[in-house]
Amino acid sequence: MTYHLAIDIGASSGRHILGHLEDGKMILEEVFRFDNSQIRKDGHDCWDHQALARSVLQGIAKCKEIGKIPATIGIDTWGVDFILLDEQGLPCSEMVAYRDARTEGADALVDAAISADELYARCGIQKMLFNTIYQLAALKKEHPEQIEKAQRLLMVPEYLNFVLTGKMANEYTNATTGNLVNARAKDWDWEVIDKLGLPRRIFGKLEVPGTTLGGLTSAVQATVGFDAQVVLPATHDTGSAFLAVPARDDQAVYISSGTWSLLGVENAEPITSPEAKAANFTNEGGAWYRFRFLKNIMGLWMIQSIRRELNGVDYVEGKEKTATWTLADYENGKKYSFANLENAAKAATSFAGRVSANDTRFLAPASMIAEVQAAADVKPATVGELMQCVYASLADCYAKMIQNLAQLTGKTYTSVNIVGGGSKDGYLNKLTAEATGLEVFAGPTEGTAIGNLIVQFIAAGELADLADARACVSRSFDVTKV
Repeated sequence: MTYHLAIDIGASSGRHILGHLEDGKMILEEVFRFDNSQIRKDGHDCWDHQALARSVLQGIAKCKEIGKIPATIGIDTWGVDFILLDEQGLPCSEMVAYRDARTEGADALVDAAISADELYARCGIQKMLFNTIYQLAALKKEHPEQIEKAQRLLMVPEYLNFVLTGKMANEYTNATTGNLVNARAKDWDWEVIDKLGLPRRIFGKLEVPGTTLGGLTSAVQATVGFDAQVVLPATHDTGSAFLAVPARDDQAVYISSGTWSLLGVENAEPITSPEAKAANFTNEGGAWYRFRFLKNIMGLWMIQSIRRELNGVDYVEGKEKTATWTLADYENGKKYSFANLENAAKAATSFAGRVSANDTRFLAPASMIAEVQAAADVKPATVGELMQCVYASLADCYAKMIQNLAQLTGKTYTSVNIVGGGSKDGYLNKLTAEATGLEVFAGPTEGTAIGNLIVQFIAAGELADLADARACVSRSFDVTKV
């Protein structure tokens, strides 16, 4: 039996999932799970890159413990965030998290170097203040000495690959999230980089999914107990998730549903028109140069944040709460599961209050509950009304974005395919079907890990191509029509 290991890391947790093919079907087995949380360093919210590396190694070692050693390993994470390394390969910056406030005002620094219209025409990436381009502008202003010292920039999965192999390699799909890759050239946009005054040396050759970096270092082998080949999947998790969608035709809209809701379609070419810029759609690069034309929507982050707040946990460890209201004392101190919140929303279906679910005000508020209450056209007064407001607002936002998508592409869409952990949220799926008037198909839930494994299977010659892989996904996993 030949195993492959997908290491899928999100903003709150990571999983090691083994995959193999058996009787024409893909079989998955989660072997390790770990928490991923932010730490406060030098006034910024940062990822603990050392803890991330330790967790990655622990999960790989677990494969040895259970006697299922993978032939290949692939890592995917969220996009945009990075770390700088010096000439000795040591960090010379922190791995600052995208929700950190350091990029406030950084767009003005970028706009002074290159107009927003030209930047979009060249790179085709939606303006979001946490994009790598704005993070670098903010870092250059605050700590220019770090950029001067840096020899390489590595995105989060690229840094973890470096820990495993000792090789520094930038990967195309993750690089595109940063707004520094020319959409048509499919390479770093050196003119943009030069205009920003960033050193060319920190940007390495862009490798594509399916590239084999090589084996584990001797030190890593000693830690985990075996050697394996590290293969680049689509290292941006949305790039992996979209590969796993078993769409029936080209009239399907995809939603990768998790902390973010990424709603869009796959195109052969980028769309960088003024209309696409005005709608703030993005053209993220995918495996085999398939473009994900999509919109970022806040997604389950809003629900996750509300749950943490209701249960007395702040989104950043150590941050004090600022809300003084209680929503009826959080319904007498009740602890809420996600199922509790869903049921509370169902019991308040008559509540008509709504918010704009992709408003940046929900990116990192001190209190998500207070922010929703302040933004709603009708203020929710109970937990049920609060949750109904969020659920219905997400569904309404999906419907609006699909209408925008149809106008921008000139296509008619007949179905919505939801993958990822959020595909298990039956109530949100139901509201999505009602708001869009389209057929909604939910699953598979492990979309990102499946897409990661797809590239590994193809690289190993076990699946022929993406069409073969998607047919395998259809055979292997349940997809529910809502």
